[in-house]
Amino acid sequence: MKKSNLAVTAAVTGLVALGGTLLTAAPVLAAEKEKCYGVAKAGKNDCATKTSSCAGTAKADNQKDAFVVVPKGLCGKLAGGSTSSS
Repeated sequence: MKKSNLAVTAAVTGLVALGGTLLTAAPVLAAEKEKCYGVAKAGKNDCATKTSSCAGTAKADNQKDAFVVVPKGLCGKLAGGSTSSS
């Protein structure tokens, strides 16, 4: 096998191995996050609200139905933060 083919094979094998690790870690990382309602600044929310369908569309600061994703446990420490949109 030529050196260039060996290098390509090694690179592809490394990427496949890394991809498997990243796919396994993704659910763990998602489990360590939570939606925090009532703390997003206007236009800085992470996803849809009850009145809009896109991220970045909160009309006002601290809109009760707009959320940002934060590390689990942080939301309760933020003034006005809630893990529910009500």
